Amino acid sequence: MKPINVFVVDDDDIYQFTIGVTLKSIPQVGSIITFCNGAEALEHILAHQNEEDELPDIIFLDINMPVMDGFQFMEEFNEILPKLNKNIKVYMVSSSMDPKDMKKAKRIDEISDYLVKPLNSKDIKEILTKM
Repeated sequence: MKPINVFVVDDDDIYQFTIGVTLKSIPQVGSIITFCNGAEALEHILAHQNEEDELPDIIFLDINMPVMDGFQFMEEFNEILPKLNKNIKVYMVSSSMDPKDMKKAKRIDEISDYLVKPLNSKDIKEILTKM
């Protein structure tokens, strides 16, 4: 199995650290790149759109971030997705249990699932087995 590239898009430094530690403990995970907001992640994806190895296989996307939040990211990402030569799974990960956020995420076909923080290694391994 090819190593899985993971993007973590979240402005919380502690969460970035803890999910990074969890991801590093999973053998299937290759690279882990973190971004503090959706704009940074989008810039990286656009800059490397023709380089499959630089693109993520999975994006763990927070909702509430400065500059560009998770839903704004998804609007832009959905526009460029057809140009990318890769199947990328997006998981919305938030501490929000607000039904409005959950419904909004469910309406976006490109979001594979809505997950509530914190994710543990069991949750992540389950996601990876679906790849």
